[in-house]
This record gives sequence, C-alpha cells and structure tokens, in this order.
Amino acid sequence: MSSAFTVLAEPTRRRILDLLLERPRPVGELVEQLGLTQPGTSKHLKVLRDAGLVRARQDAQRRVYEVRLEPLAEVDSWLAPYRRAWSTRLDALERHLDADPPGPRREP
Repeated sequence: MSSAFTVLAEPTRRRILDLLLERPRPVGELVEQLGLTQPGTSKHLKVLRDAGLVRARQDAQRRVYEVRLEPLAEVDSWLAPYRRAWSTRLDALERHLDADPPGPRREP
C-alpha cells in the first residue's frame, strides 16, 4: 500500500480528491470533470482506493466514489509543525504592524 504522501504527489489524484470533497461522484462525472479517458481516471481511482483515500459504492449500474478523510490524518499530523511555524510568523507580523502604525509616506 502506498503512503498518502506518495499518492498525493500526483496532481490528478489531488484534483479527484478535491472533486470528491465537494460530494460523492460517479466515475463518469469524474471523467467529464477531469477531461481524462475512463481507463485513465479508473487507474487514478484504483491508486486512491488502494491507499484508502477513497471508497466506492455500487449505485445500480454505476460506481460512486467518495473521499475518506481518516487516512489524511497522517498528512495533517506531518503538517502540524509547519502550521504552527506559519502561525507564529503571522502573529509576529501582526505585532510588528500594530506597534509601528503607518505615518506619512516620504517620497524617496
């Protein structure tokens, strides 16, 4: 099984997840939205399914795919320190801007 990081490195797979985050979709709709062939879309869906990032359910004659958020916890955990670093930097910028109110601008 591929890690979420490996699977998400491919832009088309990220686009599929973006579409599925909006709502579950049948394969045909994903093909239409992505502009890929049905076999090409199915290959990406298989990789996402094997990684546990999506699941398929049968709806009459079609398969409907939906995103599974639980496996993305690995990515979220990895990103947490980076979010804290950005938050710290943005807080420092806010403090700097609050401490140094803009005055009249001088022409150079």
